[in-house]
Amino acid sequence: MVKVTIEVRSGSARIGVAVQAESIQRALSLVRGRFPGRRCRVEFPIEPEVYFVAGHSARAGTVELPKEMAA
Repeated sequence: MVKVTIEVRSGSARIGVAVQAESIQRALSLVRGRFPGRRCRVEFPIEPEVYFVAGHSARAGTVELPKEMAA
């Protein structure tokens, strides 16, 4: 499992969505499914301290909305 932040844009508005999934590609797919018609991209750099998710409770899905809407 990995945890990455995906930037979601709609016009000039954008939010960052933290997602954990089996791969970066799967994380991007989850966010695109939740925000259809919006531009989605992986935010870099990826923080190495939180990139790998360990433990039995790890599961795929959107975990948080860490950024506010920006103009």
